[in-house]
Amino acid sequence: MQGTEFTWTSEDGLKLFAKSYGPESAPLTVLCLHGLTRNHKDFEAMIAGLPGKYRYISVDVRGRGQSDYDPHHKNYAPPVYAKDMLRLIDTLGLKKVALIGTSMGGLISILMIRSAPGRVVGIVLNDVGPAVEKDGLARIAGYAGKMPPVTDWVSAAAAVKAVNGPIFPHYTDDQWMGIARRTYRETPDGKVQPDYDPNIAANFGKMKPGPLTSFFLWRVFGVTKKAPLLVVRGQNSDILSQATAELMVKRHPDARLAIVPSVGHAPFLDEPEAATAITDFLSRLETAT
Repeated sequence: MQGTEFTWTSEDGLKLFAKSYGPESAPLTVLCLHGLTRNHKDFEAMIAGLPGKYRYISVDVRGRGQSDYDPHHKNYAPPVYAKDMLRLIDTLGLKKVALIGTSMGGLISILMIRSAPGRVVGIVLNDVGPAVEKDGLARIAGYAGKMPPVTDWVSAAAAVKAVNGPIFPHYTDDQWMGIARRTYRETPDGKVQPDYDPNIAANFGKMKPGPLTSFFLWRVFGVTKKAPLLVVRGQNSDILSQATAELMVKRHPDARLAIVPSVGHAPFLDEPEAATAITDFLSRLETAT
């Protein structure tokens, strides 16, 4: 997908990558933040289906894609990622942005509005919330940083399907290959390997689900009240339950819920239900800014 690639430098000196789509003079800039093992390419199909009058900036969080890997694995954590994103919008001279965050990217979005509430005009939380289901966490912990070696793109597509088949039960072989192309990369010597530092999972799961964790996360979620919110949930999600999604909307003064049928964690946001909900949401934000 056509766009402008650029880099910026984190506070601790890493070169980080992003890609910008749409006019710089757009009435609204949307920062797109991916999930744990993903990268900026995850949002290309979504962006292609959203209004072209907006500017979309899709990032590779440190340790993913074309961004530098961090030699200090403790820095693979949402608070550090949030600082990187705030530095990005400072570097670009953006006064305000909307945020679309998938899974881990949603947690980054919440921390961004907590640190700089006046700069976030609205948030889309894609299949993530202050209560995370144990089964989903266990499933992600089972593959993050632990994908078996693959020999070529065909075996990479098979590996992606083996992990995600139940999440996207209606996907075709071509779609699985598309996900593989967004999840793996080919090295100069022709090898195909995951497009992320396996050490990104070093801190994953350190915060265990429980009453105290739940209380803390709901308190943090409260900061989202400072801006309009759209919650997107995959109908079969094992990370964000229907009850949690409904409670998120109930506790927020300006929130809506969109359900993407027949998929789990997490929707790619190019599904018709997601695209329609996000288009309507961005239109509201544009009018309000």
